[in-house]
Amino acid sequence: METQFLQTFVTVADLGSMAAAARRLNITPAAVAQQLHALEREIGAPLVARAGRTVCITGAGSRILRHARELLRGVSDLSALAADEPEAGELRLGAGTNALTGMLPDVLARMVERFPAIKVFVQPGYSPELYRAVEGGELDAALVLQAPFALPKTCDWLLLREEPLVVLAPERLAHRDPHELLATEPLIRYDRQQWGGRLAEQYLRLAGIVPRERFELNALNAIAVMVDRGLGVSLVPDWLRPWPEGLRLARLPLPMPFEPRRMGVVWSRATVRARLVEAFVEACGETVGASKKT
Repeated sequence: METQFLQTFVTVADLGSMAAAARRLNITPAAVAQQLHALEREIGAPLVARAGRTVCITGAGSRILRHARELLRGVSDLSALAADEPEAGELRLGAGTNALTGMLPDVLARMVERFPAIKVFVQPGYSPELYRAVEGGELDAALVLQAPFALPKTCDWLLLREEPLVVLAPERLAHRDPHELLATEPLIRYDRQQWGGRLAEQYLRLAGIVPRERFELNALNAIAVMVDRGLGVSLVPDWLRPWPEGLRLARLPLPMPFEPRRMGVVWSRATVRARLVEAFVEACGETVGASKKT
């Protein structure tokens, strides 16, 4: 099977257009169509359905798409290993919502400066699923929250930052006691299905506070905007910037000591991209160190 034809199929699937795929691959649209036809004949099933200028993936195409990506990645790894240039390979990373905008861009800037030929795939997601992806070999590393369970021996973890719980309140309420606010003002609750939300729930129970619940959601930036609009207060980790601009908020420390939410990087020891992963972990540490100096 011609791997270039698989690459064409994946590119068409990603862009949803043969013309766009042709521009990305620097070939003609006719060549894209020919390669897809050849691949479909070899596989024995239609992979894309054409609808005017756009295409959609068929059921058969959807079933083989993930495997096609893995096969292409494996070919890239073989080329890098044969040339003894693993830094020219593809790094597959995961990142939670806040890390995507708060830390990852600075880390990737350092990586690109050191390894200009690097290719990076980034999968957004929640920490539990990203842990599973790293453990299963689908990802090389991920910026995640510390897991409430022991890691398998095939994985390593490095703590990058701690995020203490704070009471988020409108600026006009900054003079109030944090526990009083949690007990009397409507609560915009951080989703209890998430690890950070569970920490907030544990604190409320420890403090003996029964809040007046109004909303519950898993979107810290949205919670900040809702607090700014006067919809209530919230108990959340002091998460990574950037935050939405123009908000007038108070971040009030808690009067009782409590475990912070911990964020770090988890990575697989079994990856063939060990050199790139090591550089990524190092870049994460340098980025956190630089942020503490500013």
